[in-house]
Amino acid sequence: MEGAVAEGNVTCVDRGKEIYGRALGVCKVAGLDLGRLMVKEGMAWAFRRYSNDYAETENQARAAGVGVWEQESETPWDYRAHRWEVAKQEAPNGCPIKGNINRKGEHIYHAPWSPWYAKTKVSVEQGERWFCDEGEAIAAGWRAPFWGR
Repeated sequence: MEGAVAEGNVTCVDRGKEIYGRALGVCKVAGLDLGRLMVKEGMAWAFRRYSNDYAETENQARAAGVGVWEQESETPWDYRAHRWEVAKQEAPNGCPIKGNINRKGEHIYHAPWSPWYAKTKVSVEQGERWFCDEGEAIAAGWRAPFWGR
């Protein structure tokens, strides 16, 4: 993958936004589709919810047992769905997203798959709240946590 990117300038074609406002696109370098290459090498799954462009490439990678297909694995969206269902059962009114206000006064929401989810407490008395989905949290002016900090 690194070698492919070093071959030239990366260009991306905008495919719009998904339901949470994140960009969708296809990126290429020297005519090579980087998304397809990642799926072919088992470095990514084909996200069939938005496109079947890489479905056959994923089927071939799975048959070859490369990358994520070397052993039993779970797609990120299935992992999040399982975490969501458990958290939904434990959350008030079935709304599992925790809206937290940090020491700096920033309004940050934590979805059940956030590494800080279990440690985050919601204090309604201090203006914190629960959300039923990420779109609702974003519309209310809350942001997702920064990962890797």
